[in-house]
Amino acid sequence: MGSLFRSEEMTLCQLFLQSEAAYACVSELGELGLVQFRDLNPDVNAFQRKFVNEVRRCDEMERKLRYLEKEIRRDGIPMLEIPGEVPEAPQPREMIDLEATFEKLENELREVNQNAEALKRNYLELTELKHILRKTQVFFDEMADPSREEEQVTLLGEEGLMAGGQALKLGACTVTLIRESTGHHSGKHWRQPHEGGANTTESMTRALISDDPNRHMGQVQLGFVAGVILRERIPAFERMLWRACRGNVFLRQAEIDTPLEDPSSSDQVYKSVFIIFFQGDQLKTRVKKICEGFRATLYPCPEAPADRREMAMGVMTRIEDLNTVLGQTQDHRHRVLVAAAKNIKNWFVKVRKIKAIYHTLNLFNLDVTQKCLIAECWVPALDMETIQLALRRGTERSGSSVPPILNRMDTTEPPPTYNRTNKFTSAFQHLIYAYGVATYREVNPAPYTIITFPFLFAVMFGDLGHGALMAAFGFWMCYKEKPLQAKRIDSEIWTIFFGGRYIILLMGLFSMYTGIIYNDIFSKSLNIFGSSWRNNYNESTLLTNKDLQLNPDSDDYVQIPYPFGIDPVWQLAEANKIIFMNAYKMKISIIIGVFHMLFGVCLSLWNHLYFKRRISVYVEFIPQILFLTLLFFYMVLLMFIKWTSYGPTPGHFGDETYVKTSGFCAPSILITFINMMLFKTDENTRPQCDDTMYAGQIGLQKLFVILALMCVPVMLFGKPYFIRKEQKLRAAQGHQSIEASAENGTAGGAPVPSHDHGDEDITEVFIHQAIHTIEYVLGSVSHTASYLRLWALSLAHAQLAEVAWNMLLRKGLMSPSYEGGIFLYIVFAGWAAISVSILVLMEGLSAFLHTLRLHWVEFQSKFYAGEGYLFMPFSFEIILDSAGQAEE
Repeated sequence: MGSLFRSEEMTLCQLFLQSEAAYACVSELGELGLVQFRDLNPDVNAFQRKFVNEVRRCDEMERKLRYLEKEIRRDGIPMLEIPGEVPEAPQPREMIDLEATFEKLENELREVNQNAEALKRNYLELTELKHILRKTQVFFDEMADPSREEEQVTLLGEEGLMAGGQALKLGACTVTLIRESTGHHSGKHWRQPHEGGANTTESMTRALISDDPNRHMGQVQLGFVAGVILRERIPAFERMLWRACRGNVFLRQAEIDTPLEDPSSSDQVYKSVFIIFFQGDQLKTRVKKICEGFRATLYPCPEAPADRREMAMGVMTRIEDLNTVLGQTQDHRHRVLVAAAKNIKNWFVKVRKIKAIYHTLNLFNLDVTQKCLIAECWVPALDMETIQLALRRGTERSGSSVPPILNRMDTTEPPPTYNRTNKFTSAFQHLIYAYGVATYREVNPAPYTIITFPFLFAVMFGDLGHGALMAAFGFWMCYKEKPLQAKRIDSEIWTIFFGGRYIILLMGLFSMYTGIIYNDIFSKSLNIFGSSWRNNYNESTLLTNKDLQLNPDSDDYVQIPYPFGIDPVWQLAEANKIIFMNAYKMKISIIIGVFHMLFGVCLSLWNHLYFKRRISVYVEFIPQILFLTLLFFYMVLLMFIKWTSYGPTPGHFGDETYVKTSGFCAPSILITFINMMLFKTDENTRPQCDDTMYAGQIGLQKLFVILALMCVPVMLFGKPYFIRKEQKLRAAQGHQSIEASAENGTAGGAPVPSHDHGDEDITEVFIHQAIHTIEYVLGSVSHTASYLRLWALSLAHAQLAEVAWNMLLRKGLMSPSYEGGIFLYIVFAGWAAISVSILVLMEGLSAFLHTLRLHWVEFQSKFYAGEGYLFMPFSFEIILDSAGQAEE
């Protein structure tokens, strides 16, 4: 339990391991997770260390496992979680078996994938050829029948479309081009009509038909190519053909309705079949180059219909055979992956453990005989025996006869900070670490934060209803902790909420408590014990007056306060409810803040006593506690004096004898405190009241202010004076410094960082102390005012809740008849959404951040240096968790 209030005592040890037993011993230490190794080879390159080849082998095994995992995930095969305990690190000789297994699986899977890809590529080619044969048959059938609608034929380019409908009639390998009259057109591609004939298009047809312009029909020999191209490339493909071939080609294309699978990426792609007609070898070469540039696939297409039918039948037969082979290939691949999926999690754990062990062994040094490995490590002093047992187990596992040697070492190096935590305290400890890791063995604020953090949050968030919602959410996460952890939800926001589930639960419970104190549940009050106020007005007075007042000095108040929390009658006091609640919450905030800061200063005394810094006790702690007590704690005492000395005077209302103790004569604490600091006394404007709250108040206040101001030079000059005196003694006598002898000693057997001021420049010491003194004095004022955020956020939360009630739910409840039920149903949904999203989530986050600031700045600055570094043990659990999070 001591490590909860102060970090563990750490020891630097030297470890000697026989080379044969080093692997097993480090494996046992990794399972234990209590040893932090130091790098004894900081100047040696990572590629020149002893076990670099083993690390590379582990990297290669990890690469193969990641490849297997990727293939398993791609097939959607579930990977079995590790049942029971995590497997231990395998022996070095098992690495060869693992490597052989992974090599065999990878080669087999790659071979299967290559075969499957080749089969899919063949299947794709045959499928594309099947579509080409079908679509081109349709093209040829259309061209064989001139009565078909001519707009089915696409002539490339805008000019081609304007040229009219040309029909192609193909026999075995001949095409009949029919030119129809198109009327008069203007444009640079159009020729004027000849005297005895129709209009012609020189640019479109001069290479395809006879040079005789008077012939209306000509037969020419045309070649063609057919292929498949991605559908989205068709427009650019057409334009390129038109421009490169100067319009001397014809293109027909048709879309393939069903998507085709790309064998390389397994993506579904949409393609189109095309056929291009041209004349001459030059155009043929040009067309093929364009097709190659657009990655279009060309296929042989017979000219005779009978040949096309025969080829189509052969293609269908081959497709059926390929389907059978592909199915068998996929089944075999699936079986291989299913077998791998059963063990891949275990394999990952084993490989990562092996790799971590060899990484750690690379931090060790070899002795001159090359038979012993030497390591240095930080270990918790309380766990020395446990570590010795782990080393003994590792030696027995390896079969070595030489026991390991673990020696303690003396050092002046500051040890790492190690605080033992469990699942409940770890979240609070991480809040502290977010500010800074504690200096070695200084007071740990985490155990106090467990109480103060949710309490200060609840002061700002006090509402029984909203607190219940938050507590229910936190309780659900705690109750379903193991199932939720097993789900491994990949969401950063969820991870933050789940990690702080116990903080959320406590914040909700404390908010319910403060909600009862404020008597506030969704901006309404609960009348559990019955109000202490009575209505003495008659019915006519109540009906004719909008605002009425209840006097605590009369029979309106029964002189017995509400048993717990705020009296519910204040819910009806629309005129002065906010004034009353503000005065109450402001005073509560200051009282809580002053006690919180005083507690922080007292914790600094614990640090000074533990590290035996006597001078710091005299010139830092005592002046600080006096300054804070004489000024701000005195202000808190004035509040309690005011609450106990002034109040209602039942039965004596207006009596001058009792008026001095009535609320009429109660002074303002703020004005009193300001006058105290300024040595000022205001003129009494109420003769029937006393000038002071108690006898001798003015003189005592002046004494307090003078003593507080005298503490400032003590804080400013005290430490530099003693350090200067110490330096003179060292120079004159050569003895060890008074301060250093205390600060360089050991506390509880633990090495403590040196704070010897003998060689420090006194000017730097004075500047450092001046900064701290100014920070503390000014901080005492600003930090006290900073606690008013407790009141401000509480007021904002209460007012937002009241606005949400009055603007939404109240109107729904006031709606008459059945229509009101429907309206209430809709309004309630809006009110609930606003309550959860704004009042619980947003206001909760705001209150959380303000609470965090109060702890980091106002509380921890009084005693917490936070200049340490974290204990990072060699632990398989931490390594595997971080690897799993990286994968997710």
